[in-house]
Amino acid sequence: MATVSAKVYEHHKKADGTYNVKICVHHKDQRKFIDTNHYVVKKQLTAKLKIKDNFVNDLIDDQLKGYRKIISELGEKLNFFNAESLREYLRDKDADVDFIKFCQLHIEQLKKENRTGTAGTHRTVRNSLIDYFKRDSVSITEINSNMLVSYERFLRSRRTMTRIVTEDGQTKEKTIEGLSDSGLHNHMRDLRTLFNAACNMYNNEDLGIYRIKHYPFKKYKVGSAPLTRKRNNSLEEVRAIRDCVTKAGSRSELAKDIYMLSFYLCGMNAVDFYHLTKKDVNNGRINYNRSKTQGRRKDNAFISIKIIEEARPLLEKYIEKLSVRYSTYGVLDTALSQGMKQLRKLTGIPGATIYWARHTFATVARNTCRISKDDVALALNHVDDEHRTTDIYIEKDWSIVDEVQVKVISLLRKLDLKIAAKQKKEASLKNAA
Repeated sequence: MATVSAKVYEHHKKADGTYNVKICVHHKDQRKFIDTNHYVVKKQLTAKLKIKDNFVNDLIDDQLKGYRKIISELGEKLNFFNAESLREYLRDKDADVDFIKFCQLHIEQLKKENRTGTAGTHRTVRNSLIDYFKRDSVSITEINSNMLVSYERFLRSRRTMTRIVTEDGQTKEKTIEGLSDSGLHNHMRDLRTLFNAACNMYNNEDLGIYRIKHYPFKKYKVGSAPLTRKRNNSLEEVRAIRDCVTKAGSRSELAKDIYMLSFYLCGMNAVDFYHLTKKDVNNGRINYNRSKTQGRRKDNAFISIKIIEEARPLLEKYIEKLSVRYSTYGVLDTALSQGMKQLRKLTGIPGATIYWARHTFATVARNTCRISKDDVALALNHVDDEHRTTDIYIEKDWSIVDEVQVKVISLLRKLDLKIAAKQKKEASLKNAA
């Protein structure tokens, strides 16, 4: 049986001569302690450090009675606790959850798992909540269905944000436009993900522990993602990006090279180029785990991609150098965004981002090469939920990915030959004239 009692220890004496009264939780031959808000001095204690002040004893007794009542209500569930988990349960059972604080802890954990992209989008949600509430401490009970409707209106509105930009606390204001339907959907989806993560941390259904007792997304529906406009380029536009003249060492050159590397290597993401090392390259192939889904798949999102001739010089140019040139992937992502902006101006192509290279590869593979969606998904390193069980029985055959890759790249090569032949014919006719 678990017991709780009040304790004062000589070695806990503070510089001002006071002692903090501790609650000792004794369970399964272990002792853990809970700090209280009560402090006593020497004259309030006996020679054996027992509390003799009746006022303090009454306060402590009320707290102990509350803890004993909670322990009794656990019944047989008490067997599933050790001293530490019981201490945390007694201490935090009725404590409020600071959602902003939780978001920060969750973001830091994502960073440790190298899920920097997700950490970035979740940081955006945390910051916007601070903007909405105008404070950096928010009870999770304030995240309710009525608040979400008001928050949605806030996100759709044009607003000014204030951010700290230097270590000494200097701030900068930035005005942004309201979110589009697609942007709003993604933002609220990420907020729901954060709320679910908080529920997973603070609730335990098996033990009947519910520190978060409400679920606002039962009434407020995020819904399905709206249809987005096309996010792929034509092969002619891919050639224009590839052949665009850029200044050596510029962001536009960086963006051009990473875009083409992604297209050549089956839509490989920029974050994976950032983390790629020479150890990941063997026998003319890149073997890596896709950062975006590595921690959420049993196969750790592993894939093997053939290094085609066009990709080799670009790979050698950037492998193990991006992480030296840019302190974090976030810094690289900003540079790539600026570079693509410059590249769009240079080429006159209105729409193109690094991620469009991945969409372009997939679209050409499916719509022009007529490759099955299953094989395109394999090349993109997607997991198919419908075939998840079947995939357990089938060994991955990377030659299928190679076939998808060569069919797509062959179209670009054929286009080069076609344009070269046309230019040669036009030059011949000009000379003849």
